[in-house]
Amino acid sequence: MDQQQLETRRNYKMLILTIMSKRRTWVCLFIIVYSILLSSSWNLLKNILSWYKTQTHGGLSAIYAAILLGLLFGFLSMSAALAVVVPATVVVWITVVVMLAFFGKPRRDLVIEGRLITKEIVGFVLKILFKEGNFVALVCAILGYFLLIRGN
Repeated sequence: MDQQQLETRRNYKMLILTIMSKRRTWVCLFIIVYSILLSSSWNLLKNILSWYKTQTHGGLSAIYAAILLGLLFGFLSMSAALAVVVPATVVVWITVVVMLAFFGKPRRDLVIEGRLITKEIVGFVLKILFKEGNFVALVCAILGYFLLIRGN
């Protein structure tokens, strides 16, 4: 590689870092991702309901459609909660590491403690996230079942 290619590569790298450090970029990414998620889940919801309408309206097809609806809304709730959980987790992690640094921990111990704290926080957050997502999925599946049966 010649000098000009290296300089161009550095300029692109700096441009990407500058763009990604802006809050507007993350807001736009958040909106784009959730727009795609909501539109695809809306299409999936319409497909599930149209499939249910073509079936003979028995209890088994209502249960199957209700489970699919519950899974869809459980996934949506977990992904929405994940958008809130990630920044909150980072803030908690930074707070704990800074507090450990203020109490005089050496850097090597701070890195080890930081890794352990990261594993604990992520494990705790994922456990709560799955509980909440499963609860939403269960409630949506039960409500969906009764609404589908009542719709008949």
